[in-house]
Formats: sequence, C-alpha cells, structure tokens
Amino acid sequence: MKKVLWFSAGIAVGFVLAHQLNQTAQGKKAFGSIEAKVKDFSDAFVEGYHERESELRSALSGSTNSGATK
Repeated sequence: MKKVLWFSAGIAVGFVLAHQLNQTAQGKKAFGSIEAKVKDFSDAFVEGYHERESELRSALSGSTNSGATK
C-alpha cells in the first residue's frame, strides 16, 4: 500500500511540474519538440505495421505484392 501511495504522489508531482513548465516559453518549445518526435515515431510505426500486415495478407492469399520478393 505504501508503494502505491508513493507512486501516486510521484505521478501527481510530475503532472504539477509539467504543467508549470508548460507555462514558460522554453517549456512550450520543449513539449512541442517532444510532441513532434512522438508523432513522427507513431506515424512510422503505423506505416510499418500496415506494410507488414499487407505483406502477411499477400503471403497467406498466395499473391505477390506488386512483384516485390524477399
């Protein structure tokens, strides 16, 4: 129970500090940079997921995906 309390307190303090940091110009710039990097990563992940899913579906159906082979 004590660990849960400390964990919750840490999360709360983190949110408060992040909120205060976001009120400054440097903080907004830092969070904007982080947000852009996370978006780029998630877009690349989704693109790779769909590409691989397409490859697997093609392999299961016995057709080739635009003539590309590996």
